[in-house]
Amino acid sequence: MNIRPFLLTATLACCSYAALAQANDTSATSNQTPYQYGMPLHVAKVLSLTEPPTLECKVITADMKYIDNTGKPAQISYRKLSDACSQQN
Repeated sequence: MNIRPFLLTATLACCSYAALAQANDTSATSNQTPYQYGMPLHVAKVLSLTEPPTLECKVITADMKYIDNTGKPAQISYRKLSDACSQQN
């Protein structure tokens, strides 16, 4: 039995998966600005609010995509308590 084709296929699959994960990770943070206290935002319309899912009540980094007063899309990251905190007593 020749195992070389199987190992080659498995190696290529792992490399492709790693490259895809790295590409997704860098594109998410490329145009994101971290919020600092007192920073003016000038939000005209909020497009989306996203946060990583968690079952624990803890501080997380959430993202907000919005349209500013000049009509340009913008994205900002900020720290907040997870939604799990509102469901606990």
